[in-house]
Amino acid sequence: MSANTITSTTPVRPKYRVTGRRVIRSEWSKFWSLRSSWITLGVAVLFLVAIGAIAAALYSPSGPLGGKDAASGAALTLALAGTNLAALAVGALGVLLSAGEYSTGMVRSTFAAVPGRLPVLWAKCAVYGPIAFVTSTVGALASFLLGSTALHGEKIALSLGDAGVLRCLVGAGLYLGLVGVYGVTVGLLVRNNAGGIAILAGVVLVLPGLTGLLPSSLGDTVSRYLPSNAGQSVMTLHESGDSLVSPGAGVTALLVWAVLLLAGAVYRLRRSDV
Repeated sequence: MSANTITSTTPVRPKYRVTGRRVIRSEWSKFWSLRSSWITLGVAVLFLVAIGAIAAALYSPSGPLGGKDAASGAALTLALAGTNLAALAVGALGVLLSAGEYSTGMVRSTFAAVPGRLPVLWAKCAVYGPIAFVTSTVGALASFLLGSTALHGEKIALSLGDAGVLRCLVGAGLYLGLVGVYGVTVGLLVRNNAGGIAILAGVVLVLPGLTGLLPSSLGDTVSRYLPSNAGQSVMTLHESGDSLVSPGAGVTALLVWAVLLLAGAVYRLRRSDV
């Protein structure tokens, strides 16, 4: 006598591991699925291109830059006139990408999927930093090319092949890319959209002016290494001994600020509840 044995098989679910590549892919999808990402990046590029082109078109030999020549880098100054406003847009988007998850409650799902938390920080910076860098560099290049057309035949006119021009344009993209990273870290530190954007705006626009309240020697030293002035030194054709450091020192200062803010964000993520 034989008995037919009926066996039921339960499908085995595949095991998924949290990897850096998967977390980056998740943050990439989040970034491009948000309409605010497209809009804010577009606004940043608009600030760079439109303000730079308008400043070049309004140039007059009898104006403030009238006594300058090509070696002064005045053409780059005009082309990158919209950098501060672009920095606000880029930095604000960085804040929204991190602090926005706290305001919507999505951060609980994010950290449930990635319990280690820190990979989320690295992924957000790894996704948004390069996007902001590439987008800003393209915007700076477009602004310079439009400005070169408007300045054709003027004493201050420069071409893309002139020494230092490409370095300044890439430096503008690097500065804005790092400001985007600053925004991500500030958003994770403050966990509030309005507060994070206000802090970022204060550091970029207000803090350099407040250093004038310090004693002159101390104020000049501190001012040179603030993010906005360090970024300006990277975008300047020639080093100015009065208020700016060398381009290399400017890049170093920008990276140090990034490391400090990342360290603060790491501490906040490890020590604080969601």
